[in-house]
Amino acid sequence: MTLRSFKVDDLLVVSQALDIAEDRTGDFFKFSLEQWKRHRYDVKTLSSLKGDEICDHAFALLNRGARVLSSYDSKTKKRVFYFICLQDHQVLNAMSRDSKLSLLSLLAYVFTHELVHIVRFCNFLKRFEISERERKKEEKIVHETAFEILKDLSLPKLDYVLESYQGHRICDMALP
Repeated sequence: MTLRSFKVDDLLVVSQALDIAEDRTGDFFKFSLEQWKRHRYDVKTLSSLKGDEICDHAFALLNRGARVLSSYDSKTKKRVFYFICLQDHQVLNAMSRDSKLSLLSLLAYVFTHELVHIVRFCNFLKRFEISERERKKEEKIVHETAFEILKDLSLPKLDYVLESYQGHRICDMALP
């Protein structure tokens, strides 16, 4: 089965949503540009995802990697980074099912959610590897934080997205 990928116009919206999420999340946590640079991450869309990075139960997966540094002046030998693995097919399926959604608003929420995870991991507020029970608690905290970050943002149909996620660990729209 072929999964639907973002088209060029969609990728422009992806970029815009990421800019919004970075700006709002940085403001919420009161990060300077230098502080943001300590939170290393990149975004991958379906076209660059490998088999285990593709799922059918979420709009995005967060993966962690490490790179060994060979510089002798480095204080640490490994540098941790994160990949936000955007699930194009899941996002596009949700857009097809629900006319109340806006791609920009949905992606702004998805990116904000993932960036909150990254901030929490990078600042040692939560470990990346946790039990399923702890994961449910973490998801609730992250959903609540993402809501706080975006609640005052004026974006078409964002209220609908926030309403769908508020108080939930997993958004109903993400389920098949």
